[in-house]
Amino acid sequence: MKNLNLILAGVFFTVAAAWSGLVITAQVQLGSLGRAPSEEGGPLFPSREPGLAIQGRTVYLDLGCVACHTQQVRPAGQGSDIARGYGVRSSVARDYVLQSQVLIGQRRLGPDLANYGARAKSEVELAAFLRTPASGVNHPPYAFLDAERSTALVAYLKSLRQDYSSPEAKLKQ
Repeated sequence: MKNLNLILAGVFFTVAAAWSGLVITAQVQLGSLGRAPSEEGGPLFPSREPGLAIQGRTVYLDLGCVACHTQQVRPAGQGSDIARGYGVRSSVARDYVLQSQVLIGQRRLGPDLANYGARAKSEVELAAFLRTPASGVNHPPYAFLDAERSTALVAYLKSLRQDYSSPEAKLKQ
């Protein structure tokens, strides 16, 4: 029992050295890796939202747009989203990897917005539509939005793009 402190210190040092070696080795091997390119050479992940689009995401949530719009293009066998022009490929989990809060939606009363930025009108036309929707369109008017929030919402809608190829869902040519 005279050497108990020495034995405990040796055990602690051995465990600490092994654990530190494991962490340091993993950091040396994997810490400097960047994003891998896709097989086709294009981006493998969606691009990050610009700052104004992040503010627009908040406006989108505040207005409750997620209650009527989805952001998920269904595969060809599960709906006619691709035929309707909602997207050029079905949505996959990789499309949402950079989003802190995924806004897929639960039901679709309005058109799907997953790839809206690729098919959207100009910013001016989109802002005008949001203020006063066309007659016969079941969309609430957002005339109360100030210019700043309206611009942010338009930037968010224009940032919604799923027009890159991924290993799970190839682009339809």
